[in-house]
Amino acid sequence: MSTTATGKPAGAHPPAGPHAPTGAGPLTGLKVIDLATLFAGPLAATMLGDFGADVIKVEHPRRPDPSRGHGPAKDGVGLWWKLLGRNKRTLTLDLSAPGGRDVLLQLAAGTDVIVENFRPGTLERWGLGPEELHAVNPRLVLARVTGFGQFGPYAHRPGFGTLAEAMSGFAAITGEPDGPPTLPPFGLADSIAALATAYAVMAALAGRERTGEGQVVDLAIIEPILTVLGPQPLWYDQLGYVQPRTGNRSRNNAPRNTYRTADGHWVAVSTSAQSVAERVMRLVGRPDLIEEPWFGAGTTRAEHTEALDGAVGHWISRHSREEVLDGFEKAEAAVAPIHDVREVMEDPQYRALDTITEVDDPELGPLRMQNVLFRLSRTPGGIRWAGRPHGADTEEILAGLGLSETRITALRDQGAL
Repeated sequence: MSTTATGKPAGAHPPAGPHAPTGAGPLTGLKVIDLATLFAGPLAATMLGDFGADVIKVEHPRRPDPSRGHGPAKDGVGLWWKLLGRNKRTLTLDLSAPGGRDVLLQLAAGTDVIVENFRPGTLERWGLGPEELHAVNPRLVLARVTGFGQFGPYAHRPGFGTLAEAMSGFAAITGEPDGPPTLPPFGLADSIAALATAYAVMAALAGRERTGEGQVVDLAIIEPILTVLGPQPLWYDQLGYVQPRTGNRSRNNAPRNTYRTADGHWVAVSTSAQSVAERVMRLVGRPDLIEEPWFGAGTTRAEHTEALDGAVGHWISRHSREEVLDGFEKAEAAVAPIHDVREVMEDPQYRALDTITEVDDPELGPLRMQNVLFRLSRTPGGIRWAGRPHGADTEEILAGLGLSETRITALRDQGAL
């Protein structure tokens, strides 16, 4: 039996964190295999694990998941992996090796969901395509997450979230009007695709309840972000309208922007509702603007952004952040401080929701990370453990399949584990 960096048996699960669930989550009993890397597929599997699914993360024996080396590390341990790998047991397996293929098929026979993101045709080349997988388990849901989908002229290209942010039109509308298209400094398209994948898996599982059969989910990362971008295709189709870059401003309502306070902080204001726009103008001492004929609709207010921004910005610039937030709250108008991560960690609303929760980790000690996505009143999710060491649960998982120590040793000698 291998051991972790702490000297504890690698197959022994770490203790639950102080906010880990005490009962069974709604997905308890669901078995998931995570074959994916960077980042949409693995994050979708994490979301399933957060609500009780038994997720087995499969990594190459000699090439661990790249997220283990992404971003900052502490004591040689990648911190991003601690988040992405949480609630997953870790197994090393070379799927391209005959022994690895055999083990995967044996695992698949008792699994509900497999999430993968290899380029189209890769699983088929290894003899692990949908036909082979459904032969051993007709009820299996196979979620295939790729940059461009399983077919089409771009299907075999390498694809990442950055390309989806570019192709979808997101970058084209992001940034200042006179500046270049802007990409987000984090995995936006991947995260949206992860949410869509988790939703697709649950839809496929619901379908299985009626038909008794699994199916293939084909999710292209370039697609879900288009839905999040709203009615742009419809606008173009019906009006020939192409949304331009407007910085922090909106073509649909005003005032909507970021503003600097007297003490050097920044706040964001939104007036999507007409009643809120009126309250803001009264708060900043410009009720006269409410009487203008153009003030009655968001789109016409947006045509007078300079006047509205000037009024709001001038008032905010003469007050501290605390005074601004207090004034807006009393006026029942929408405002929020612009936080960096330091302020996120201390925000009283996030604290009340336990949005950033603490997890005990055998390698690094107490960790604070984002909690599960939502709260369920009867069967809540939770974080049972943070990302585990590479291959930490290999022996436990294979023994659970009925493989003998001799067989496991032989697989290691062959390089399949």
